Amino acid sequence: MTDDAPRRLRVLAAMSGGVDSAVAAARAAEAGHDVTGVHLALSENPKSFRTGARGCCTIEDSHDARRAADVIGIPFYVWDLAERFREDVVDDFIAEYEAGRTPNPCLRCNEKIKFAALLDKALALGFDAVCTGHYATVVLREDGTRELHRASDMAKDQSYVLGVLDDRQLAHAMFPLGDTLTTKAEIREEAARRGLFVAKKPDSHDICFIADGDTQGFLAKRLGTAHGDIVDESGNRLGTHEGAYGFTIGQRKGLRIGHPAPDGKPRYVLDISPVDNTVTVGPVEALDVTALTAIRPRWCGRPPTVTVLSTGEMSRT
Repeated sequence: MTDDAPRRLRVLAAMSGGVDSAVAAARAAEAGHDVTGVHLALSENPKSFRTGARGCCTIEDSHDARRAADVIGIPFYVWDLAERFREDVVDDFIAEYEAGRTPNPCLRCNEKIKFAALLDKALALGFDAVCTGHYATVVLREDGTRELHRASDMAKDQSYVLGVLDDRQLAHAMFPLGDTLTTKAEIREEAARRGLFVAKKPDSHDICFIADGDTQGFLAKRLGTAHGDIVDESGNRLGTHEGAYGFTIGQRKGLRIGHPAPDGKPRYVLDISPVDNTVTVGPVEALDVTALTAIRPRWCGRPPTVTVLSTGEMSRT
């Protein structure tokens, strides 16, 4: 929310069980808002624990979130969105890899879960905003539209996973950590001063629903083994693979080609073709991008003006 809205808001704070969301909820409450904490149960395995895991959203995380809410002094609930998460995030993740693309599940989770399923439910219950621990800022323009901007601390900026939010969603978004030039160590110190148990809790990383970090193994169990060729730009067969879904455009390591390129330079994945299950590799120069093709565009702020050129192409300004 923007600084020009000083009124006391009813805020639903999404609390993952980590330090960022806990401090964000505490700051929102300290600012005088009526805050309620909620932890989203996204795992379909309620017995999963964080011990040895690399992600979040485990039963231990829900306990940590509840303890943080108790310290802050706000009501706390757990909402089960596991089925919606599986359909909108996990199934989408698998389908994108199967189509030869590399998805960002955090982006899809923000779009479909935190600022769609959660926000819609929050608004229906009379809340004004959803508060998260993301590092980003929302700027209100003079024409009434909102723009998503990077966090004050570029090192922690997370606006790139929030870029799919539209103006309506941004109007009900609150990011208390986005406009403060504080390091992660200082956030932890603040959490400790507030008496939050999560002050020293390690950050979650990788993909929350792949706890062991083995993305290729996760995909192989769901998509099966599909042997195919690794070829160069001329179509010459250089090696084989067990599934094109195990590769990403720009990837260098793990190609297992077995012999160097004629010029002795590294080769990178240039193209993934799910139709014939072929992975094409080549020199880094071939990765140069001269044009972008976008699907499902979301405009932040004022939508661009579309001009139809004499060639029939569209120009946006």
